[in-house]
Amino acid sequence: MSLDIGDRTIGIAVSDLLGLTAQGVETIRRRKEEDDLKRLGELMEQYETKSLVSGLPKNMDGSEGERCQIVKEFMAKVKETYPEVEVTFWDERLSTVAASRSLIEADVSRKKRKKVIDKMAAVFILQGYLDSIR
Repeated sequence: MSLDIGDRTIGIAVSDLLGLTAQGVETIRRRKEEDDLKRLGELMEQYETKSLVSGLPKNMDGSEGERCQIVKEFMAKVKETYPEVEVTFWDERLSTVAASRSLIEADVSRKKRKKVIDKMAAVFILQGYLDSIR
């Protein structure tokens, strides 16, 4: 399962059983952190998740800024809440841009793109990770 963690949403994607392809699952609308963690736990149970790939929003020069620290802090809380899950970070530079282009090419309306962009970014993160481990 992969996560695209933002301030207002968390995009979620999962892989098929063979670990070949990524599919978007849901966009969690962030409210309280405990609610976010609870919903994430429900999804991990539903999809029998043993590992999480979290997008790490590095700067274009490869350095880690404030957003990276926020993501790492959230993932530390995920690990604290669900100690059995393995956590991996994946460079997500341009994943949202790629997801947006893909949706535009598919002629998805701006209104619909806004609803699914984070989920699609999670798909790009997970697919990149899956491709790298093959």
